[in-house]
Parts: sequence; structure tokens; C-alpha cells
Amino acid sequence: MTSLAEFNVQKYSQRHVDPVRRVLCLTETCLVERDPATYNTVSAKPLCDVFALVRSQESPQIFFIEFVKGYQRKFSSTDRDNLIASVLDGVRASGNRDAHVKMTFSNRGLRHAPYYVPVDEEVEAHHLKFLASPPSISFADAVVRFNSNVSYSGLLHAVTQDGFFTDNKEKMINVALLALLAKEGDQNTISAVELESQFQALRRLVASKAGFGAFTQIPKFREKVGIKVVKALKRQDDGVTHAAIDMLSALMQPMHDDYDLRQEQLNKTSLLSSKKFLESLLDLFSTHVVRGTGALVITSLLDFLTFALCAPYSETTDGNLFDSLLEQVAGKGRVLYKLFQHPSMTVVKGAGLVMKAIIEEGDAEIAAKMQDLALAEGALPRHLHTSMFTTSSDGRMLTNRQLSRHLVALWVTGHPTAMALLKRILPTGLLSYLDCNDKVPDKERDLINVRDNLKMAQDQSKKPGAARLQWQQVENMLLHWKQRVGLERKKMDEKEKPIVLRKRRQRIKSEANWLYFYYMFNKDHAKPNLIWNFKTREELREALENEIRAFNVDRELGASHVISWNHVEFEVRYECLAEEIKIGDYYLRLLLEEDDSNEETSAIKKSYEFFNDLYHRFLLTSKVNMKCMCLHAMAIVYGKCYEEIGAFNDTKYICGMLERCTDRQERDRLIFFLNKLILSRRNVKELINANGIKVLVDILTLAHLHTSRATVPTQTNVIEASPDMELTQEKEWYYGNKERERLGPYSSKELKELWEQGQVTPKTRCWAQGLDGWRPLHAIPQLKWTLLATGQQVMNESDLACLILNMLIRICDYYPSRDADDAIIRPLPKPKRLLTEATCLPHFVQLLLTFDPILVEKVSVLLGGMVKDNPQMPRIYLCGVFFFIMMYTGSNVLPLAWFLKYTHTSQAFRSEENKGSDIMQRSILGHILPEAMVHFLENHSAEKFAETYLGEFDTPEAIWNSEMRRLMIEKIASHIADFTPRLQSNTRALYQYCPIPIINYPQLEKELFVNIYYLRHLCDEQKFPDWPIKDPVKLLKDILEEWKKEVEKKPPSMSRDEAFETLKIPKAKQGNDEGFIRKAYFRLAQKYHPDKNPEGRDMFEKVNKAYEYLCTKSSKTVDGPDPENVVLLLKTQSILFNRYKEVLEPYKYAGYPMLLKTIMLETDDKSLFSKPVPLLAEACELAFHTVNCSALNAEELRRENGIEILQKAFSRCVSILTQSSNSDDVQVQVCINVIKCYTVAAQFEACREKITEIPTIIKDLSKTLYFQKLSALCAVAANCVSAFSVSKFMQDSLMQAGVIWHLLLFLFQYDFTLEESGVEKSGQTNQQTNLQEVANDLARRSLVSLGRLAGFTSGEEKTPENLPIQKCLNILLTPYLARQLGTENPNEVLKVLNSNTENPYLIWDNSTRAELLEYSHRHQTSKQGIPKDEMAADFTFSAHSKELVIGEIFVRVFNEQPSFPLEDPKAFTVSLLDYLGSMAQYLHSLMALTSKDVDTSKNSQQASRLTNSEMALEGLRNVIRNNPGTEAKCIGHFKLLFSLLRITGAAKLQQLALEVICSVTSSKDCVDNIADSNVMAYLLLVLHSLPTGRLTALETMYALMSNTKIVKESISKGIIIYLLDMFCNSTNPTVREKTAELLAKIMTDKLMGPRIRILLSKFLPPVFMDAMRDSHEASIHMFEGVHENPELIWNEEAREKVSSVVKKMKNDHFNTQKDNPDATWKLPEEFAVVYTDVEGELMIAGVFIRLFISQPSWVLRKPREFMVELFEKFTELITKNNPDGQVLEAVTTAMVNFFIAQPTYAEQVPQLGHIPTIFHAMGSRNSAIPKSSMLVVHRLVESEACVRSMAQSDCIGPLMVGMRKRPDQTGVACEAMHKMFQRNHPELVVQALERDLIPFLLTLLESGMRELPNPAGIKAQIVKSIKAMLTCLENGEKIQQLLDKSDVWAAYKDQKHDLFISESAVSGYLTGPGVAGYLTQGPTQVSSKPPPMDTSQDEIQS
Repeated sequence: MTSLAEFNVQKYSQRHVDPVRRVLCLTETCLVERDPATYNTVSAKPLCDVFALVRSQESPQIFFIEFVKGYQRKFSSTDRDNLIASVLDGVRASGNRDAHVKMTFSNRGLRHAPYYVPVDEEVEAHHLKFLASPPSISFADAVVRFNSNVSYSGLLHAVTQDGFFTDNKEKMINVALLALLAKEGDQNTISAVELESQFQALRRLVASKAGFGAFTQIPKFREKVGIKVVKALKRQDDGVTHAAIDMLSALMQPMHDDYDLRQEQLNKTSLLSSKKFLESLLDLFSTHVVRGTGALVITSLLDFLTFALCAPYSETTDGNLFDSLLEQVAGKGRVLYKLFQHPSMTVVKGAGLVMKAIIEEGDAEIAAKMQDLALAEGALPRHLHTSMFTTSSDGRMLTNRQLSRHLVALWVTGHPTAMALLKRILPTGLLSYLDCNDKVPDKERDLINVRDNLKMAQDQSKKPGAARLQWQQVENMLLHWKQRVGLERKKMDEKEKPIVLRKRRQRIKSEANWLYFYYMFNKDHAKPNLIWNFKTREELREALENEIRAFNVDRELGASHVISWNHVEFEVRYECLAEEIKIGDYYLRLLLEEDDSNEETSAIKKSYEFFNDLYHRFLLTSKVNMKCMCLHAMAIVYGKCYEEIGAFNDTKYICGMLERCTDRQERDRLIFFLNKLILSRRNVKELINANGIKVLVDILTLAHLHTSRATVPTQTNVIEASPDMELTQEKEWYYGNKERERLGPYSSKELKELWEQGQVTPKTRCWAQGLDGWRPLHAIPQLKWTLLATGQQVMNESDLACLILNMLIRICDYYPSRDADDAIIRPLPKPKRLLTEATCLPHFVQLLLTFDPILVEKVSVLLGGMVKDNPQMPRIYLCGVFFFIMMYTGSNVLPLAWFLKYTHTSQAFRSEENKGSDIMQRSILGHILPEAMVHFLENHSAEKFAETYLGEFDTPEAIWNSEMRRLMIEKIASHIADFTPRLQSNTRALYQYCPIPIINYPQLEKELFVNIYYLRHLCDEQKFPDWPIKDPVKLLKDILEEWKKEVEKKPPSMSRDEAFETLKIPKAKQGNDEGFIRKAYFRLAQKYHPDKNPEGRDMFEKVNKAYEYLCTKSSKTVDGPDPENVVLLLKTQSILFNRYKEVLEPYKYAGYPMLLKTIMLETDDKSLFSKPVPLLAEACELAFHTVNCSALNAEELRRENGIEILQKAFSRCVSILTQSSNSDDVQVQVCINVIKCYTVAAQFEACREKITEIPTIIKDLSKTLYFQKLSALCAVAANCVSAFSVSKFMQDSLMQAGVIWHLLLFLFQYDFTLEESGVEKSGQTNQQTNLQEVANDLARRSLVSLGRLAGFTSGEEKTPENLPIQKCLNILLTPYLARQLGTENPNEVLKVLNSNTENPYLIWDNSTRAELLEYSHRHQTSKQGIPKDEMAADFTFSAHSKELVIGEIFVRVFNEQPSFPLEDPKAFTVSLLDYLGSMAQYLHSLMALTSKDVDTSKNSQQASRLTNSEMALEGLRNVIRNNPGTEAKCIGHFKLLFSLLRITGAAKLQQLALEVICSVTSSKDCVDNIADSNVMAYLLLVLHSLPTGRLTALETMYALMSNTKIVKESISKGIIIYLLDMFCNSTNPTVREKTAELLAKIMTDKLMGPRIRILLSKFLPPVFMDAMRDSHEASIHMFEGVHENPELIWNEEAREKVSSVVKKMKNDHFNTQKDNPDATWKLPEEFAVVYTDVEGELMIAGVFIRLFISQPSWVLRKPREFMVELFEKFTELITKNNPDGQVLEAVTTAMVNFFIAQPTYAEQVPQLGHIPTIFHAMGSRNSAIPKSSMLVVHRLVESEACVRSMAQSDCIGPLMVGMRKRPDQTGVACEAMHKMFQRNHPELVVQALERDLIPFLLTLLESGMRELPNPAGIKAQIVKSIKAMLTCLENGEKIQQLLDKSDVWAAYKDQKHDLFISESAVSGYLTGPGVAGYLTQGPTQVSSKPPPMDTSQDEIQS
């Protein structure tokens, strides 16, 4: 029901005696009548039901609407023709093509069918015949009957089909056409009704194909039609003209289907051939447009021009004729632009199409002129508004939108001024889409080019052939019939001429991507260069509408002049973006938050200009936060565009700022900026020259103050304690007091206390070791940044140091030490020279003592690049760098190794203690590292050394392990122990070098540096990991055979232990020392030698045997099965199955009986673990390899009871595992291999079933995980857990066995620095030499196992979901980390687990890890079983216990980091809404129970829930603001959000709820849902209950009021009274302005706006509404001022009265609505605030007539509306018998004064239709009425248009009657006649002759008129009038004849009477005196009293 156009009308009906005022509204589908007083709907009729529009000939205001159902409605309107044209357009758009305009009513009795049913073909045929020969009726009646039965769209049954059946119908049509022209009658004398009827009959006939062709085919038809049209146009009757041109349009463009393009070309050529005729049409067109009349004529002429000039129809127009007509039309440029304001959409569309053709196909000069006029006439903003904001399903609206888009593109293309205007209207980011190449997903259908002429021409060129073939067939079939009737055969044309189309010229064609621009215009954007959403679109729409409206008002006021739009100053400011900091074309907030990965948004255009804008803002602002934002943005822009921007000339200034600044945030941002500046080498030079390196190094030392680093597992040395420990600081600092006394020393902590006490100030001089002298405290970096500095730092000290080190590295890279020819550069490059100086070098070297992995690595890289070819390198050891490097405990040692390799032998030191090899004496590391490691460093690469240094190596080349490294670190730490604590107190302390004594390693005491190889190389996988085996199958067979032989050997007679016991060698000495064995033998041999002891022979033999056994190979090559051989056989088989798995897979393993027997025997052997060569470990390993090789072997193992046998071995070995067990122990190796076997077997279903039958397997598996030091064992156990997790039953069993606790502990042994160090890994699973690498691997395996155990994995690794385990892990690890257990990149998860993190998903630090580890340790050792559903149920993190967690997100952290990227912001939004729902229910229930406000005191029970609700609301606000699209999730929850506004007493909660609602209003979907939720009452209540939130509430409402449904609801809930109260009574000017702005906004609503104006007018004068719309601030000034002018009477009494009424009404409504939000607000029908000073005043159209009469030059706001209303009042009075004389006199005076002040408006009077009424009233019996009428006529005759209209009606007679009735007005009447006759209208002279005016005037002359005032002047006017009549060419002679008979005339004819006529100056709009309207008026009385104090501070909001 939204109106597209509205007209004020008078409706005539039988229910009312007098006409009733109505507003006639046109919607897309209906014709709606509304009551103007209430704007309520009275009736609604479908447009498609309209049959015809009857335009009265008698009255220029009366018209009728006929409906298809037979009834009609009568209306009158002062804007009749515009209304009829608009209705006709709407009716035809609804699909009713038969609706038309005529002068007479339809005669239903003449029609042979109802209106809504077309007549049949026979009826049409009969009426065609009646036209040719009317049966006993007149021809005029025959035409009427024809029109009554034939549709206006043409003959329905005359659609031609190619064939012979059409001949007869075509002849009938041609005959009817000829009859119409032959019997048309005298065109000069027949009535207009008859002539219109003839044209409409012609239009019906030519709409058929035959009639269309007849125009050029029937002889003389064209000429006759032309003459008929020309004569009709001369009548100057709009109805006839419309009918004639509408008929011509039907000849221009076929109205039937299947038409012929060639015939169209012929018709157009014929019609357009007369240039004179076209000129007359265009003159007629211009006249009507300028006068604002003839809407129907304009509509039909635009159709005519469209068919001639506009694509696609213009392609059939002859080229020369087209150019000629186009040039003529282009000359009417301004005329066309005036039509864009027309109320009829079809007129606007026609004007737009013609304009498009002119610009596209006219020459360059014409096109440029049209483009200039588009701006001057304000057409561009109007069409821009249409093209952007038209949303409708109506085809007319969509076509107009498409046309507007074409026009905007044409006006802007190649026109810099128009493009500059667009840039001021639209954001640059939006306009950038014009230059992109993207395509629109769904292209809009072309509604302008509705036909393809080329295709039609091609089809029609091919068609005649087919038609001829058809004719040949028919003719052959009917040959006999044709011969009988004598028809001649048709001759085929030898050659059909092809149809030639005119080629369109597109001289101006837009290359911009407008389609994509409009597509993106309707999307929401949040990019650095574009914030665009529902709010911004609404602000743009409103700005355009306001500007268009204001320009129309200005043009209306200045109608007598050509008014041009001031487009140069027009600009759109987006208030909703006012809080966004924008520099250049970019919004800083979004620029700083953007993701660089998005190339589209990260690209910065005009980077140089933008960078300069940022720098200027940075220099100008004094706010630190703003400075930091600018610096941040400058860093981003320079980082991306430094090549385009070039060098930054103020780099030295930035360095100076960095040195002077005292704000931490500013410091960090300056360093960030410098980091980007050094991307340009020129800036680097400036930085160096500005002492920038020293400044950076000074800041670098602050890294020693960072004590909260994450604890890395390897950092267990004595140097760096954990962050939890309190370090004792050294006393390093001294300071001087005012008495110049030196006080100290103090620690930095003590100095801080002195600072806090005020004893130390920024100017106090201080000193500590490392400083070059006493310096003010503010000049010492450490003290400045710890005591003096303010602000929150962006980076911690370590991150800051890392950034600075990266900068120094880059600076050094710019200055290499060698040139392109590898020649050494001297002098040394300056940056390296500066860094090598004593003021810099020690300080960044000492950063190694932070032990921060990243800092250590960066320092090493910097040192490595700096010392190359540096002459100072030999002395670098003096700063302690080698001590510091060797103390480092991390794993990222590769850069350190590079540095050591380059420098360790180049140091200028001398060692007197080390007497070793030459390398040991030359190397600075000779005192620190073993000789083997020094050799390794010298002879191998740095990478290989780093690998060895970090590993566990026991090889011929190197013996090195972590224990040795720990010993080395301890020794160095002890050596420099007194220095490290000093750095905590004084970061610039300097290390004093002292040589270290040689370090002796216990592990190397019995070792030699040799190269040894084992004899059995094949089994030595370390040295020969890939030894090739040619025939693995044959080798396996041989091994099995050899194994069989070996086991058949007999065992030895003596064991090794027995031999040692015989020789009485204690266990402690039992070994391979043959010298010790020999001494023991000699001692016993002497004792038991038979020569000395005859009884000792037996003992002597035993001793000999034992000695021989031990000292020969007999102890190794025993007679029985040799265990070492068996081990070798088993190892070899394992290697075969491992390396050649694919080859051996088809073969079933035949050695299981021996293998399993061996395992059984070994398991049962009591001395299993004391055997020198145990077999069990190797046997179990072989079992694993066989099963891993082939599924056949797995089944064979199961059948042979191998799983049970392995379980027994496993259980025995597990039972004796201890914490002291080593990975090489038998029991450990057995466990590893059995577990690996189970891991593989678990792949097979049968094996899994067998495993599940033995529950001890899982229990024993869990036990193995307890031994964390056995990394390899734990690793395979973790893999086994992962393999077992494929079964739900096994998952539960593993959980009950406590596997989770073990796996969790492994996760925290991970060291991410190893992964990121670049050190090459060993890559060997079984013999990894780097323990940390093993720990990392175990952590990864454990992570994967946990993920599979809980079922978090996906894809190929997917396992069954186990909810109890998932629940447990969610509790222990948080859901965020638990979900990531199934990740494909475990390293990232492990890094997070071992780092300190605080983000919305995770709060994770040392304390949370410690709590989890303690809890896991406790449960790891617990013997009590826990039900799986209760596992970890009692665990919570203390750091999380007080946190509000919603949707797995820590709301507090998210509110602190609102720009943090969320995984699923929409899901988080939903969770927040759900939480708020639960909380709101509690708070509402609590408030309902207590009937009070919510208690917000800290000790209340409600406080925590309220705080949580506030946090959740804040989170919801932040997630919506930072994640566009999430606001859609609020849909369906607005009842909840709005209900939070009711929780009074919780102001913060209400404010946050308001901000949330405000944030969602940028989404149209949300606004629509709010409209459906019926919640506006809550928002309105806030205006009263939450004063601090009024501005936010108003901003929210402003956005919401774009929705008509919300406007409607708000009105019913009382928004008017709330807003009026704030407007009238608020003490906050900003609130009042926003209120006025909001009231103006809702008044623009198309549906409810008029009703709102009506409501407001009951409180305030109408002028306030206009003031609110035009200037919010001015409306407030107006309200507070005192005014008395024609449009406003306002004073303090009125102001106080309305304020008190509004306040009381608002309070009453609030009290009702507070208890019942559904309560509605409705004004009593008769309600109105009556102002004392206004009572009794006559007001018309908002103007006080009394004051207007006294101030006639006052510039009215709506002069035309005032004129129309004034005329209606005047005609109402003069048509009454006894009107109120005073009122009549006042209205008459006002009207006369109006036309004196605004003479141009008289031109618009004729179209109002009141002139005949005024003249008719001159005959009234009431003498006052003729006088008033003559006075008004006297003013109207100043207008040519009015005189022309008077000439068309009877005016002379009534004027004479008036003169007789009021002789005193004879002078006025005579002067009026004089001016009328001066206009030279022959019709007036004819009237004068008919009415005997000449004798009447001569009688007056003769009488002398002495009783009248100024008789001489009257006589002069009479004489002039008569002389003016004499000039009439047609009737001048008749006048002369009458005068010649008069003697009186002879006395006056030769005299001049000008001296008797007075001239009165009339002031116009622009040339008159300086007057002012309500906005521009001079000083008014403003209240001198101050407004009331705002004591509550309730409306102050920044």
C-alpha cells in the first residue's frame, strides 16, 4: 500500500452533500483513497479494473474513473491531467492495455459484451461494415458504436496470418479506414468529442496489421490523415491533441504481433518527412512542459519521440530523418530535464529514453551540453537515487531504474565535474568497483531494448520463400476454384529487397563496470577503504532526497528565473561513520585489523598521498593513541608500498622522537615504523646518521627485564631460574641528591621505591657500571622505561628485542663486508663499525644470557654477519660471547655453530694451561669442549656439529651427550655466576673477561679417540643401515637352517660366572681386564700348585680351566648353542623382514615353532635378566617384523598361540621395569618389541579379538607408559594405544587403565624451538641421538593417540567417537585444545600447549600447565579406579574458574581483544544469545518478584549474574562490530535483546543492550526481523528510563525507521510523544538535535509519513516539521525563539504550554507502558494543543492570512501549495450565497498580494481550472463576491497563460455583469480588460462583439463616471482597451465600424491618456526587498533566560 504518487482530490458521492477531500494514492497495483485528516485508507481498487478515464470538457477539474464492473467514481483535482496521466500509466503497467482517456462516458447499452470480456470476431466484423455503410444511424453514432465494441488496443481478431484467409478482413479494414476519412465531416466545425472519437477509431484500426500497412499502401491515405491531424492540433484542445498523437504513435510503432519491419520503416519515413510538422509538435511539447500543463499531450508526444529516436525502435528510422529530428529535440534540452520531476513514471521514462538517445547518438557538443544540464537541472542526483534505491517487483519501476542507471553512466562518462560530484557523494572504495573486471553473478534482464531488430530482419528476409512455397501448394489444390472465381495467380517478385536497419551510434559509451558497481552497492562491506552497510545506504538515500527536495523548493520559489543546482558544494557526510578515524580514503581501524592474505583489500591505492595524509595527522595530533594509530598505519602502508612511496625524508626526526618519547605504546609503534622504513636503503643511511643504532641498542637491553617467559623443558641449568622464583637483585645504582652527595648503591627495586616516594625525579642524576658518566634519570633507558614511562606496551621486552635485532640484521645486510669481486671492503661499513664499538657490542652479546631461544638465535645471526672480515674479530672473545654461547640450553644452535666455526680459531688469546694438540691450543673452545668435539667442529660443517652437539653420540668420532653438556654448562655458569644477577638490576652492566680453567669430563676418563668397526657389519644398522642383500628369500632359508643347527649344539661345561668364582674375582672386578685375571690366576696357582700343595691338584685343575676359559676365546665360542650367534641370526632375520617386506610378503614364515619356543624358554628362564647375551629381546623383535611383513604371518602367529606367549613375556618384563631401567635393558627391549607386535596385530580383526580376551595386555601396556625416561618404550606404547583405538571396547579399556594420564604428561615435554631451529634431525626411529627430538616425537605420538582414543580424528585416521573420553579431555585441555587433537599438524598444537597464551579461546600459562601436570601425576599413581563418566569431573583450572566461558570462548578476554579472528563467529553469536536468554529470564523473574530495580551492589547475589550478563552483551556487541554477517544470527532473538532494556537499575546492562541493537541495524534483514518482533515499546521506554543512553537509542531508532513496519509499530507505541518530550523538554542540545533529525526521518516514510505529520501538527505548527527536515539545529532555535510571521506565531507561552502538555502526556503513557509494554498510544480525535495567540486566526496551508497581508513579501516555504489552497478557499467562498465578508475580503487581499509578490505563479493558475468559476461568480447576488472576483482577475491578467485561458471561456460577459453590479470596481475591470486585449487573442474580441462590449464602454465614456474614483484613469483604460481591440486582424474592421457610428469615440480616439495611468512597482522573488524565511530570517526574539540545569547528568554522553 506504499504510494508511488499522491494527489489531493475532491470526491463526489451520494453519501455526502458536498465534495469530500481525499488523497488519491497510486501504488504498484491499486488505486487507494485515503482520508487526509487521518491518512486512513478509505477504499482500494485494483488498477487492472479501470476501464476508462473520462476527462470533463466543461470543467478543467472534473474527471471520472470507469471500472470494468460498470460503476464509476467522480473526482475533481487542480492537477487533473497529471493525475490522469499517472493513473493511465499505472493501469497499463498492470497489464490493462485497453484503458484510455476520453471526453464522454461509455454507453454500456451499445456494447455487445461486458467490459471485462472482449467481443467475438463477428461483432468486430459487423462494426467494421457499419463504418463503411451505417445502417439507419449517423456516421458519428457508427463511430461511437465501433469504439464501444472494439478494444482500444486494436482489433483482437485482425491478427494477420500469412495465407489467403486474411484478404477479406484486410479489405474490410481498409474500407473502414477510407470511410472514416471520407465521412469525417468538417474538421473545423465538428465537436471535439466527435473528433476525439474519430481519432480513437482510427487508432483501433491502424493497430491491426492491415491498418498499419494502409498508411502507405492506400492512395492519398497519408495525406488525409496528415491534414486531419494538423487541423486537430490547431484546435488546441488537449483531449483531441492527445487522441491524435496517440494515433500517430500507433502508426510509428506496430501495436500488433508478427509485424513487418519494412512497413515500419515506410511509415516512419512518411511521418517524419515534414520538418515543419515536427517543429510544430516540438513547439507544442515545449509549451506544455514550460507551462506545466498538458500531461496527456506530453505523454503521447514522448511516445512518438521514443519510437522515432530511442533504441531499439530507432533502428528502423531513416538515418537523415533521425539526425534532423535528434538535432531539433536536443535544442529543447532544459525542457526535457524538467520532465524528470513529473509525477507520472511513464513521462519520466520517456524523457529518459530521449535523453539517452541524444547523448549517445548526438555530436560531442550536444552530449557535453546535456551532461552539463544534468548537473544544472539536478537530474543526476535524482536518477542516482532512482538507480540505487529502487526496489520493486513492478516492471515500470525496474525499467525506470535500469534507464536511470544508463543515464547516470552517460552523464558521468568523460565528464570530470560529474565524476567529482560522485566522489563527494560515494566512498572512493565503492567507486573503485567501476574499474574492476568482475562479473555480476545474475545479470539483470534488459528491459529497455525489448526487441532484437537484427534477428527480426533476418527472419523476415527468409520468410517470403516459405510463404511462396505454401502458396504454391494451396494454389495447386484450389486451382479449379480459382479458375471459377477468376482470380489471377500472384507473380513472385524476382528479388526481395533486404531490410536495411540504421546502425546505432554510441559516441559516448561508458567503459566502467556499472553493473558490478550497483551489485556491490547493495552488499555490505567492511574493508579498510570501504565501510558500507544498511546505515550508510540509508544516510545516502536521505541526503539525496533532502537535496532534491530543497532544490525543488528553491526552483519553485524562483520560478521567474532559471535556477541552477549548486552541485559544486553538495557532499554527503556519513554520520554513522563519524566515530571511525579516516585518513585519506582509508579507515584506520579496519586497515590495522585487516588480513594481509586478502590481496583485494590489502592493496592500497594512491599510497604516496595516503602515507602523507597519515604523516600529517601524526604530526598534528597531540593524543598519544592517535599518534600510535597513525604510526601503525604508516608502518602498514610503507611496508606494502615502500617502493612506490620512496625514501622518507624525516627518518632522523623519527629516531629523535624514539629517543625522547616516554610512552611505551608510542615507543613500540615508532620502532615498528622504523622497521618498515629500513626497507628503503636511503632511510637506513638517515637512521645511521641520526644515531639510530645506539638508540635501538639502548632499548635492546630492556630484554633482561622480561622475566615471564615460558619455561622451555631443556632450560634446567643454574643460570636462569623459573619465572616464579624471586631473584635477588644486585645493588648497582647510585644517585646524587641536591647537596651533590652520592647515595648508594641501590638495587633497581630499591630505586623504584625511592621514585615512588618522590626522592628520585626525572632530573635526578644517576650512575651504574656501564654508563659513561652521571646522567639524568630520564636519559637512562632502563630507568626511563621502568620508572618514568606511561602507557601500555604493544610488545613485551623480548618481542621488542627480537624486532630490533631483525632490524640490525637487515641494516648489516645492506652493507656487505665484501664487494662483487669478493674483495674486502675497508674501512669497515659504518653500521658494523658502530655495532662493534664497546658502546654496542657487549650489550647485544649479553642478550645471550636471557636464554630466550629467539633472541639467542637472532644475536647469533647478527654476530655471524657482523664479524666477517671484521678487524675487531680477534678480540671479540673479551665480551664473553663464547662463554654465553656455550651456556645456552636450547636446541636452536645452528646459528651458534656457524659463528663458532668461523671464529673459534681466530681469537687473539694465549693458553698456557692446555698442552694438547695444535687445534686445542688455537681454539678458544679448547678449555671448554673435549678434543673430539673441537676436531669435529673444525673438520665438519656447522650443521653436522650442531647435530652432534645436541645429540647423544657414542661413536668413534665423537662421544658427547646431554650429561656432558650439562656438566659444561655448570662449569661455565660457576665461572661467571656473579655477573648474571647484575643484569637484572643494571641492564647495561659489562662483563669483565677472565679465562676459564680446562673442563675435565668423567665420561672420557677411560675413552680413547680411535676409529673401530664391528666384525658383523650387516647387523650394525648405525654404520650400514642399507646394506644390499641380493636374494633375501634364499638368505632367510639359510638363516633358518643355520638357526636349526645352532640350537642343536651342546651347552658349555662352565659358565663365565663360575670361572670368575673359581678365580675368586669379586663381582665388582669382573670384566675383560686380562691383566687383573692373570694376577688372580698367578696367586691361586702358586697356592694350589701340586708341587707345593699335593692336596690341591683338583683345585689347581679348576683354576687352570677357569683361566683358560676366560683368557681365550672359549668363553665366547662355547661348545653348546652360542647365544651371540642366535642373537645375530635373529637380528639378521629382523633386518630381512624389515628391508625386504614386499619380497617376503607372499611367503608364510616357517620359523614360528623355533621362535615361539625360544621366547617361551627365555621367558621361563629364571636368569633371564642376568644373561650376558639375552635372546628374548631379539626374538620378540623378529616376531614383530614377521607380523608386520604379512597378514599371513599374523594369522599364523595367532594360530600358534603367539599372542598368549608374547603376553607372558610382556608381563614378566613389565613387572620388573623400574624408573632406573635403561632403554638398552632386556626387559625394556622386550616390551618395545612386544608392543610393536601388538600394534601391527591390532590391524586384524581376529587378532584384536584375541587381544581383548586377554585384559592384562592393556593393563601392562598402560604400565609401560609410566616410565617416562624410557622414551622409545613410551613412543611405541603410544602408537599401540593409537592402534587399539579402532575398537570402542578397547578405547574404554584403555581409559579405565589410565592411559590418558600418561599421554597427557608426554605432551608437556615438547620443545618447539627444536622444530624451528633448522637443525637437521637424525631421522632414525630406534637410535635417535637427540633426547629432545625423542621427547618431541613422543609428544606428537601422544597427541595423535589421544585424538584417536577420543575419536577426534577424521578421514582415513577416523576412529569411533568416545564421548566419555572427549568429555574428559574437554575438561583437562579445554574444548579448544581438545578439538585440535585430531589435527594433521600436531606441532602447532604442542607449541600452544607449551607456550603462554591468552586469547578468547584459551587462557594457558605456567600455572595451568602446572595444575594439569599435578593432577595427571596424582591420577597416574592412583590405584583407585574411576568410572569413565566421572573421569576429571572434579578438575578445574584456577585461572578459568572465575572466567565466563560461552561457546568455548573466554568472554573477558574476547572483550579485551575484540578484533581477534574467531573460528566461527556466528556460532559464538548464537551461544551468547542463548546465554543471555537464560540470564535474562533470571533477571526478569527477579525483578518481577521484588518489583524493584535489579540490585547491582557488589555484595548482592545478583551482582555476579549481572556482571556476566554485561560481559556477554559486550561480547555480543564486539563480535557483531568486528565480524560482518554475524548480526544475522540475532534474527529471532530481538525480543530477548529488547527485553533486556526493561531491567531498570542495571544501567550498564541496558546501555550495552542498546549498543548491541544499534550494531545490528546496519543489516536490513535484522531490521526486518525487528519489525516482525513487536519490540519497539522496550526501546521507547529506555528514552525515559535510561537518560545516559538516549543518544544511542536515537541513533538506533534512526536506523530502524527506514522500515515502514517499524515506523507503524513505533507510532502505535507512542514514539511521537517520547520524541516530542525530548524535543521540547530535554536540556541536552545534542539529544534535541538528534530527536529533530529522527522526527524528520520518520516523516519521510512513504506510508506513515503523512499520518505522522498530522499527529505532530496537533502539537506544533506545521512549520516546525519542515524546519526539522531542513535543519535540525534551526528547528530547535525556532522552538526556543519568539516569532510572529505569516507562517509562525510562537512565544514563550506557546512553548511552555506545549512542553507541559507533552511532558504530562509522556509521563502518563510511560507509567502505563512500563507495566504493560503492549499498551498503545492514541490521540483523541479532537485533540489539539490550542495556542491563545493563534485562536481565531485565519490560516490557509499553514499561513496566517492576517500576517501575510501585512507582510506580502514574506518568502513562503510552499508557495504553490499556498496558492492552490488559497484558490480552493476563494472558490469555496464565492460559490456560496452568503459567505463571511471579512473572510472573503481577507482571502481576496491575500490572493492579490500573493500575485503581486509572486507574479510567476499566475502562469500555473489555468491548469487549476478555477478561472471559469471566478468569472461565473461575478454574477452573484452578493455584491462582495463580484468585487473580489474582479480584484483577482485584475491580478491574473498580468499572466499570458491566464489571459489565454480566459479567451477559451466566457469572460467578457461576466466581467460586464460584474461592472454593472459593482460600478465602483469599473476602474479595476477596465484596467483588466485593457491588459486582456493587449495580449491579442481574437477570441476575446469575438466575445466583446457578441456581448456588445463596445457600446457598453462607449456609454461609460459618455457618462463621465464622475461618481467613480479617478474617472480620468478609467477613461484612459477604456480607450486603450478599444484601441487594443482595433489591432485584431480578424475582427478589427467590425470594431471600427461600430466606433465610426459613435460620436463619443471621435472625442477620444486621437488622444493619449498615459498620464492618467499610474504604474506600480511589483517586487518579485529575486528582485524584491531583502526578506527572509524561517531559516534565513533576521534577528528574532530569543529567550534571554538560561535553560533549566541538567542536574542529573542524565543526557551527557560523549
